[in-house]
Amino acid sequence: MNAVRKAIESLYQGNCTIEEFKSVKDPNTHITSKKEVIVLENQKCRLSYEKIASANQTNGPAIIAQSIKLFIAPEIVVNPGSKIIVTQHGKTTAFQQSGEPALYTNHQEIRLELFKEYA
Repeated sequence: MNAVRKAIESLYQGNCTIEEFKSVKDPNTHITSKKEVIVLENQKCRLSYEKIASANQTNGPAIIAQSIKLFIAPEIVVNPGSKIIVTQHGKTTAFQQSGEPALYTNHQEIRLELFKEYA
């Protein structure tokens, strides 16, 4: 591992589990049904939050949005529609990917939004 990647990963303060909704065949009944399947567990990561204020003010209060980014190792594959459960600073939250990851040599950044349901 190179020095740059080591420095970036030293900032990782969380762990994540990635789950996908997949068809799973029961070995006893041989019935296939959709279930949450863990595809990656306890992967070091980091959440970053950024508040974005709305430039368009209406008669009501200004709208504040929050941009959430996940920083994770570049070789990790997060398929669209996955549930990403992150524990950081003692708080666990479920997210879903909201766009294509920005892939860099030493890390990737994935924009997240709160998990609603599987697509």
